[in-house]
Amino acid sequence: MRASTARLMNSPVRLADLTFPQVNRLVHRTRLAFIHLDNLLAFAKRDRDGRVDGYITAYLPEECLLLFFRKGEAVNAASLHTTGRNVVTITEALKRMRGEVERGELVYAAAPMEQLAWMYQSCAAPIQSRVVDPEQPGAFFPALQHEQASGVLELISNGRVSYLRFENGRFANGYFCDRPDALPVGKYIESQFAHTPEGAAPAVAACLFPPAPELPAQAPNALINTYRELYWRIVDEVDKEFPGEAKRRASRVCAGIVGMHKALSLLSVPRGADTPDAVVQPDELSSALTDWSLQLLEGVEVVMPGTAPKILREATKEHRYVLQAAGFYTRLPWQVAW
Repeated sequence: MRASTARLMNSPVRLADLTFPQVNRLVHRTRLAFIHLDNLLAFAKRDRDGRVDGYITAYLPEECLLLFFRKGEAVNAASLHTTGRNVVTITEALKRMRGEVERGELVYAAAPMEQLAWMYQSCAAPIQSRVVDPEQPGAFFPALQHEQASGVLELISNGRVSYLRFENGRFANGYFCDRPDALPVGKYIESQFAHTPEGAAPAVAACLFPPAPELPAQAPNALINTYRELYWRIVDEVDKEFPGEAKRRASRVCAGIVGMHKALSLLSVPRGADTPDAVVQPDELSSALTDWSLQLLEGVEVVMPGTAPKILREATKEHRYVLQAAGFYTRLPWQVAW
C-alpha cells in the first residue's frame, strides 16, 4: 500500500510520517484491516496489561487521528489534517477509522500523562507557527531564549514529533521521539537537523502552544443523552404547571445563556432527533443544566412560590445520583426532599 502524500497544514511534513514519543508500543504500525477495533478497546479497558495511559495513532489518507487513553479508557480524540488541527468526538474518530480499514494504519503506544495532555493541547489550543530554517538550526533556539518564550514547543523533523517545555526562554523538560536514553537532549536536537544520507535537508516544522495542566475527558454519548433527557423532563414538569407555556419559557432561557453554555445546544435538541456530534466535557453539561434550571425555575417561583422543589423532585428523581455527584442540587437555592 502506497503511503498518502497529504501534508500537515502549512508544513512540509507528511501526515503518514508522523511518529510520536512513546514509552513502549503495544501494537506496532499495522494495517487497520488486520485490527479488530472493538477487541482492542475492550483489551484497553479490561486487561491489566491494557489499562495504561497512552494513545492510538490512526493514519488515514487525509488525516492523522489521535485517540487518547487514561488507564485504558478512551477519554478524548483529535485530528491533524491538511487544513489544520481540531478535537473530535471519540465516536467520530472510530467512525472514520472504520471507514478506512482498507487504506488506514494504526499504532497503539503507552506514554506519560503529561505528554498526552500536550499532544491533545496541540490540537485544542491556538498554536503559533514558528519558521525553522533546517540549514540554520543554530538560530532557532537562541531566538526563543531572546524573546523569553514560555509554552510547549512541538518540533517535527521528518515526521518525528518532540515536545519541549520552555519557561521564560529556558528549556524545562520534554518528550522526544525515539531518543536513546544515553543521548543528551542537546545532541538529540542537533540530530533532528541532520541531512539525510542522500544529502537532503530534513522536513522540519515547529509551533508553540500553552501547556495543558491535564488531559480532559469528553462526555460520552450516554451521559449527554442523560442530561438531554433531564432537560426535557424538567420542561414536562413545568408544562404541568403552565400548560402550553413550558417550551416557550425553556427556549427563551436557553437562548439567553447558550452563549455562555455551548452544551445547551446539545441538551435542547428536540426529542426524537439525533444528538449532534460535538465535544463537551461532563462538568460543562452539569453547569449548563444547572444555570438553565435556575433561571427557568426562578421564573416559575415568581408566579407559583414553592413549585420549584416539586418540579425538580419529579423531573430528576430517576437520575438524582448522577446529579448529586455532579453537585447539581448544591448550586440551586431550593432544598429537594426525597
